[in-house]
Amino acid sequence: MLMQRQDAGLLVVDIQDKLLPAVQDADGLLARSRWLVGAARDNGLPIVFSEQYPKGLGGTVATLRDTAPDAQTVDKLHFSCVEAGCLPPALLQKRQIIVCGMEAHVCVLQTVMGLLAINKEVYVTADAISSRKPQDIELAIARMRAAGAAIVSREMVLFELLEKSGGDHFKAMSQRYLLGEQP
Repeated sequence: MLMQRQDAGLLVVDIQDKLLPAVQDADGLLARSRWLVGAARDNGLPIVFSEQYPKGLGGTVATLRDTAPDAQTVDKLHFSCVEAGCLPPALLQKRQIIVCGMEAHVCVLQTVMGLLAINKEVYVTADAISSRKPQDIELAIARMRAAGAAIVSREMVLFELLEKSGGDHFKAMSQRYLLGEQP
């Protein structure tokens, strides 16, 4: 299945102030996630930020949050957003859920498994997830793939949402995300 703009939403899992510095390539993860959030925003997708115990771990990193100021933020104690019951209808009504965030082997993995269990098509953006250890990222991707999640890149997301070249929207997205790589 290809991602389709009208059927998709983006879930950004737990990219929080106190957690981010501990993961592999934290600066790169933040930059790639901002790119993805910006592309989702500019394509009209609903965007949800989840936060694991924000009282202790801080909120979503401000520069990421500023990329989509109208996005909804939900907090949770369960590792899985699905198990926590915190996902809003604007996201749950979508057939396709694009996921990025951290940690790949904990909250991302458990959320993806929960989304698959409720029959969502799940697209894990491999270049916009991270964990503290590289092996945990690899194992999480392998397990999510085996469970039925599609493993994709940010550019795959963008091109599938665009569907075709030509026109003002494609030109604007190409200039912003493919040539400038800015959210």
